[in-house]
Amino acid sequence: MKRSRTESPGTAKSSAASAARSKAKPKAVAAKPLKAARKLRAVEQLALVLPDAPTFDREERLRARGIWPVAGVDEVGRGPLAGPVVVAAVVLDPERIPDGLADSKLLPAEERERLYDLILMSSHVAVASVPARDIDATDIRKATLAAMGRALGALPVTPAMALVDGIDRPAACCPTEAVVKGDATVASIAAAAIVAKVTRDRMMRRLCTRFPAYGFSRHKGYATPEHRAAIALHGPCPFHRMSFAPFKSDVEIAEVEVAITAELGVI
Repeated sequence: MKRSRTESPGTAKSSAASAARSKAKPKAVAAKPLKAARKLRAVEQLALVLPDAPTFDREERLRARGIWPVAGVDEVGRGPLAGPVVVAAVVLDPERIPDGLADSKLLPAEERERLYDLILMSSHVAVASVPARDIDATDIRKATLAAMGRALGALPVTPAMALVDGIDRPAACCPTEAVVKGDATVASIAAAAIVAKVTRDRMMRRLCTRFPAYGFSRHKGYATPEHRAAIALHGPCPFHRMSFAPFKSDVEIAEVEVAITAELGVI
């Protein structure tokens, strides 16, 4: 005789809930690989869209519509713990575009220096910077946008349009358009990035002669292990950004920095 097995209502509910959880688990586990796959596809699609090198196509389309001059704008130095943020604005001569323009982050220092000289010889260029003290007084985004507006206003020609790397558009003397990955796709922005990078690197090397203990000529103020170790050993100098970690939580150090900066007359 077979014995029938009965379950109480509570047991049946528990079994059903357990079965539901066991069925749901594989979906939760599969979610991470699916998310990673989507991210990889997005990166691959972006790579397909980006040209091998920045082109002058966007500027030419604007020029064909009678919108000229067109300036490219980019910044260098938003992330470091020390030193200024530097912005360059460049109007390229369509007949004298330097060969070899590329994303400044991918170029060797010697090639950036070569292109820097060619850009200055053939283009309209203006550079603006905001020191650490003013970055601390506002914030890095506001400081960068202010420098962008100043650089555009300092050009020897008034642009009819400015193409700005990134997602932010500054208040400026002309209409502006934000271009994501502009330094890798737009020749004028790539030129501006090179000028800004070379200018800031030179400034940081000069700063290193005044404060050699920090090694600014090597890391350019970025948060490398060497730089962090120097800060731990020597404390900050007047050119460190006191609103950035690891300084921003230390009010006492910030007050000392302000006093030193005022004493030295740093601008």
